Order: sequence, then C-alpha cells, then structure tokens
Amino acid sequence: MYRPRFNEFGTDGGPAAKALVPKFNKLSKRFTKLTGLQAPEFEAKRIKVLVAGAIALKGIGSLLFIFGSTIGAFLLILHQLIVTPILYDFYNYDMEKKTFTILFIKFTQNLALLGGLVFFIGMNASIQRRLYVNKKAFKSKRA
Repeated sequence: MYRPRFNEFGTDGGPAAKALVPKFNKLSKRFTKLTGLQAPEFEAKRIKVLVAGAIALKGIGSLLFIFGSTIGAFLLILHQLIVTPILYDFYNYDMEKKTFTILFIKFTQNLALLGGLVFFIGMNASIQRRLYVNKKAFKSKRA
C-alpha cells in the first residue's frame, strides 16, 4: 500500500523541511568538495521556498505537457534533473542497507521518466519536421 511520505507542510515546512535540510546540506558539502566552490547552507525557511518552487515548476510543466507542449516537457526535465539526485540520494548510503536499495530503485524510476520525456521531445521534433517536409512536397506547380 502506498503512503505519502510527507502529508503536511506547516508554517515551518513541517516534516518535509526537516527531512530535506540534511539532504541539501550533504549535497552542498559534496558540491564544495568536488568543485571547490562554496555552496550555501540550507535552513528550513530556504527549503520552504525551494519546495514551493519545485511544486510550481512541476505543476506548470505538467499542465503544458498534458496539452502536448515541448516547453512543458523541458520544464519537467529541469524538475527531474534538480529534484531526483536530491530526494533519492542513494550514494550517501552503504550498499548493504535496505535504504540504499529503496532509494536506488526510485532513482532509476525517475531516470526512466526522464528518458520518456526526452523521447517525447525527440518524437515531437521528428513529427514537426516530417509535416514541414510534406507541406513543401505537395505544392502545386501552376505555370
């Protein structure tokens, strides 16, 4: 049975902010270690804004995608690229732990969704190109 992980947002961000602050801090430490650039530390107030932005990005992208817009697909790709490595940080856990397996499965599922979005954009561009070529081919030649 599916149970949502977080069912309240609250004024301070609720359990979502409390769970995401350590993930963002681990990510910023890893980013600093790999690039040498200083990443900001995240607090619950900043996390609330980021979560609201992610919800808005996903909502707008989803609505546009439903109507067949490639802009919506690009917004959803942007959302997936930002959110997936943060939420499903399997790389911070030992391979023998159950948490690693669960997070890795969810991470790969989101990669599959990302692939589906890229496929949609490619097919949409292919269809548009084919329609454009067909319109050029059927012009009547009157002299």
